[in-house]
Amino acid sequence: MTYLSVVIPLYKCSAAIPELTQRLKNALPGISEDHEIIFVNDGSPENDWEIVTQLAKGNPKIKGINLSRNFGQHHALTAGLDFADGKWVVVMDGDLQDQPEEIKKLHDKAKEGFDVVFARRHLRIDNFFKRHIAKFFYRLFDYFTDNKTDATAANFGIYTRKVILNYRKMKEQNRAFPLFVRWMGFNTAYVDVQHAGRKSGKSGYSIKTLFALATDIIISHSNKPLVLSIKFGLGMSFLSFIYGIYIIARRYIYDVPLGWSSIMVSIFFIGGLIFANLGMIGLYLGKVFNETKKRPLYIVNETVGELINTEEE
Repeated sequence: MTYLSVVIPLYKCSAAIPELTQRLKNALPGISEDHEIIFVNDGSPENDWEIVTQLAKGNPKIKGINLSRNFGQHHALTAGLDFADGKWVVVMDGDLQDQPEEIKKLHDKAKEGFDVVFARRHLRIDNFFKRHIAKFFYRLFDYFTDNKTDATAANFGIYTRKVILNYRKMKEQNRAFPLFVRWMGFNTAYVDVQHAGRKSGKSGYSIKTLFALATDIIISHSNKPLVLSIKFGLGMSFLSFIYGIYIIARRYIYDVPLGWSSIMVSIFFIGGLIFANLGMIGLYLGKVFNETKKRPLYIVNETVGELINTEEE
């Protein structure tokens, strides 16, 4: 068993990979010479995989997994964790916003007896939009799941092998690594780290992608949207009932004709509620349908370096 594995999913990180690798080579020996670096190319349109292949030829500690297409960051991360052989496993991004020099700080904290140590970015070097979208998502997530989540902590952290082995048991298609880890409930600590700006290029997360990811994560972790839709529907039905009594009273007390307008408004109003509720139910059914297919979470096209899939361990 390797002492330390570092798992890094890659997507449009070609400009950062050489510097990231060199900084890891400088930082990791201070923790242990017995380490491995696992890059997972998540169908990047750039030459990420070619760079990883070249780096792996000159260093047996560098290993690579090339997925057949873009499966998404958390699926790529799952692939890397399935091949990670470390007693301790570090997860980090490949764009140099997570800094290799901070790994020792995480490891030192973990040695105090923690199974999970999250890196807390007390000062996020992101644009205004990304920072506030992240805050909004976590507030929304906490509301729907009745949890309290630290928005400053993401994937970057160090985890014991038993945490990773239990994470491998989770086969949901809708994946969110830090949320899964928090759900497991292992002994957790947080360490403040320095967060850097993206080395080059733009994030692969567009507004559309972020919205889809947020929807998937909330639906996979909570039934509260269904409960809210039921409450909303009952509330609207109650208001419609009160309004019906009101227009009937006007008809018999003030001799005001009912007319067609009230009927049409009621029909469209109730119809809209029905479609909204059916849409919510359909969304959940669609996610259940995707899970019942039991398709693999990722497909490996090729690998470099000595890698063993330890998923069945």
